[in-house]
Parts: sequence; structure tokens; C-alpha cells
Amino acid sequence: MKSLAFIPARGGSKRLPGKNIKLFCGKPLIYYSIAFAQHNRISKVIVSTDDDEIAAVAATYGAEILRRPIELSSDEATTGAAANHCLLDQRAKGFEPDIFVTLQPTNPLRPLELFQEALKIWDSTCDSVISVAMNRHKFGTIEDGYYNPLNYSPGIRSQDLKLLYHENGLIYLTHPSVIEKSDIFGSKTKTLLTDEISSLIDIDTELDFELGEHIMKIYSGKFSYLF
Repeated sequence: MKSLAFIPARGGSKRLPGKNIKLFCGKPLIYYSIAFAQHNRISKVIVSTDDDEIAAVAATYGAEILRRPIELSSDEATTGAAANHCLLDQRAKGFEPDIFVTLQPTNPLRPLELFQEALKIWDSTCDSVISVAMNRHKFGTIEDGYYNPLNYSPGIRSQDLKLLYHENGLIYLTHPSVIEKSDIFGSKTKTLLTDEISSLIDIDTELDFELGEHIMKIYSGKFSYLF
């Protein structure tokens, strides 16, 4: 089975400038997604970017670089559209993947076995497999200044909450026919429930970055393949 690892890494982050190549536990943040794909022997590892510095750093770690056009590099551009651009580029070069694996560079805490676990769930009946984590919070909205509980009734214990899950961004496996529609989900999405440690961090701010480094150091044995 031919697999393609797609790592979307545009430049111009506003909340944490340069985050994709900022040193995280001694290595550029984007390294962790590249290394995960390489250790899992994914057929091709491609970093899609509009940024020269990101491209140069990613190339030093063995990733293939795909320069992303301006129209796919704005805040409004979707990951699905960039994924389709990558797929079309690879098909034009004669590479036809059987499975498209999206790895966000902002999620470095991936256990090595994550890809194989997702593959066990993947089959011909689904469009995609995405990683999720269980929600343990009481959510509500604020309307006209008043709080409105959504997933619980006041007084309920946390362990009795209605089971909800959130997309944690660690991995997405998608059928190429779905990517053709500039989509990484499709209509039939299966889920891989991941451990709490790996799900804790999606780096978007300086605080996320600091907490992520702290977690990586505490659980270094879990992520030893990266060092």
C-alpha cells in the first residue's frame, strides 16, 4: 500500500510567529511530524508551505517540499484545499497514493504506534479515520450575559457527563477520492480514541508551546523514538 504523509505548514502565524520552525525540545517543531512519518515508513513525506525558511528546515530532515500557491496560503484557505493541491501535484509526477495521511505540525506528541492503530480501523467502508479524545469538561454558552449549560445539567458529576469527543488533530487518514473534493473527512468518518497525554497539546500560542515542552520532557520515554 502506497501512503502519502501531507504536512501543511504555511508561514505567517500571527499568535506565535515562526512556530513551525521554533525549537521545541531542541528541534524545530515541524521535525516531529516529519520524523513520525519516516519512522512509520510512510512512502512519501511532503511538507506543503509558502515559506522559504520552513522549506529549508523541512528539507534538512528529508521531507519533500511542495511550494504552496498564494491563494492556498491565506488565513481563509482550508487544509482540504491544500491537500488536494498536493495530491494533484503527486499524480502529475506519477505517484498515486492509496491512503493520504495528514499530519499537523502543531501536534508533536504522537506515540509511534498511532499510525498503525489508525490503519487497523481503516477499511473500504469509510472515507477517513481521525484521532479524537474524550471530553471531560462541562460546556455552555453565554447568551445575553447568562450562562446556558450545553452538555450537562447543573449539579451533575463530571463522570456522569454525556460522552462527547473532540477532534485532537494528531492524525487524519483519508481516501484520495475524498481529498479530490478538497476535504479530509468525507461523509463516513471513523475515529481513533487516543490517550490523554498525546491529546493535551495543539500548539497555537506561547503557552501551548511551553506546556508541550514540559509534557514531552516528563513523558520522554513515550516519545523516545523522536530523539
